[in-house]
Amino acid sequence: MKSIYLVTSGDLRQSANEVCWPAQAELESTLTKCFADKGCNLIRAFPYDASKGHGFISSQRMGMNIFTTIPKDAPLVFATAAWQYTHHVLPGMRSHHGPILTVANWSGKWPGLVGLLNLNGSLIKAGVRFSTLWSQDFTDDFALGGLSEWIDTGTIKHNPAHVTSLDGAILSSDAHQLGEKLASELKKRKVILGVFDEGCMGMYNAIIDDELLNRSGFYKERLSQSALYARMRTINNDDANAVRAWLNAKGLKFNTGTDEATELTDKQVFDQCRMYIAAVRIADEFGCDSIGIQYQQGLKDLVPASDLVEGLLNNPDRPPVRNDDGRELFTGDALPHFNEVDECAGVDAVVTNRCWKALGLDPSTTLHDVRWGKEYDGNFVWLWQISGAAPASHFVNGYAGSESDRQPPMYFPLGGGTLKGIGKPGDIVWSRIFVETDSIHIDIGLGKVVALPPQETEARWNEVTKQWPMISVITEGIGRDAFMARHRANHVSIAYAGSREEALKALTVKASMCAALGITVHLCGVVL
Repeated sequence: MKSIYLVTSGDLRQSANEVCWPAQAELESTLTKCFADKGCNLIRAFPYDASKGHGFISSQRMGMNIFTTIPKDAPLVFATAAWQYTHHVLPGMRSHHGPILTVANWSGKWPGLVGLLNLNGSLIKAGVRFSTLWSQDFTDDFALGGLSEWIDTGTIKHNPAHVTSLDGAILSSDAHQLGEKLASELKKRKVILGVFDEGCMGMYNAIIDDELLNRSGFYKERLSQSALYARMRTINNDDANAVRAWLNAKGLKFNTGTDEATELTDKQVFDQCRMYIAAVRIADEFGCDSIGIQYQQGLKDLVPASDLVEGLLNNPDRPPVRNDDGRELFTGDALPHFNEVDECAGVDAVVTNRCWKALGLDPSTTLHDVRWGKEYDGNFVWLWQISGAAPASHFVNGYAGSESDRQPPMYFPLGGGTLKGIGKPGDIVWSRIFVETDSIHIDIGLGKVVALPPQETEARWNEVTKQWPMISVITEGIGRDAFMARHRANHVSIAYAGSREEALKALTVKASMCAALGITVHLCGVVL
């Protein structure tokens, strides 16, 4: 029997690992049977830890130690049914010589797909060769055929026919000229990304090295989350209460209670209002064009979540913030925020902001997790969502159609509200900036956010994290498996346009601007 080794990575947070373990155990049991049916012995490279109640690799050092026990040339399967911290396993996978297969469950409830894409994007950046696969139950021909192909050849070949290079595309002269003009302006003034602590949740794929970033005119201002916390403590009550009053007047519904451990409270919202003001003031002081707050580690132990703050920042229509001398900051504009300090999304948000404003479009932007999806009425409809950063202008009825729920205690012990709504129907441009072969690239395509019947929307929301916003997306010219095989990250960035024609023009301007910045452009599902 052919021996194949299995590893998996988990969270740094014990509570998350305990909750997600049953789904992981089920996935591993399914895979063990699948491999056995094909004459292979799937060997777990380390045991379940009864004292912790899970069998995840839960630290970088633990992962390094485990990889010393795995034969260097052995076939290796990485399987995940949960969010995972890639840096727990990346050192071992970088030095492994045998064929590698990354696998995830196809589930909305358990974010294995998000964890898988994070790892895949990180492996791409690191230059590690691997194959990848996904399935709901591993009984379908796609999954079983892929397993057989990998066992026999050490690789799985997916069809990338939907991806074409910008080189040779026929661009309208006005869009091309505008993109180049915006790139020239950016390079002349240069951009500062304010990074509140780098490297969130092991997302190696979300870090762009300075040497690459600087070539395109972007520079980092490395800031500390402790400075953000300290600045929050200087915000006076009147200013914080004014932010809450502005949101109340806009119709944002706060679903509050009194139990700090399990409910959203007014105190938590008050602290989030202080964080919003503090973040804007720090960004102004350092001349930042965009900021990213890590939050998930460190700051989560001090203050409520940053998610409401992030959604406000990404919208030009937001509570006004003034500095100490009364000057309004970033008047009439978004201060793009890249959730979880995903620097790739930060670069994307700045480029989008410049292009959309030049075209007279709403520059509100966000990233989403590529969370899950399924067929509806003959189309594959994605469900994309993110805990923070989504602006109310992306939702049906804006602020008045939005709510703020307490973040799940499993991940957010001090609570804090989200900015939650249902994505409004409309044409979008989606994109992902990523690092591959020591250069910056962007995948870019068109999509449509669709309105599903209320019962279908509710059913889908109940499959994922209901405290978070959700959008239902059809990606133009790209099916589920083609998108999964190509996508280089757990995150995808979006911005709305008024029509498909406007979306196509915005895509062309953005592609031209990126190319002029030295970013390699890949058109996905789009022919120009």
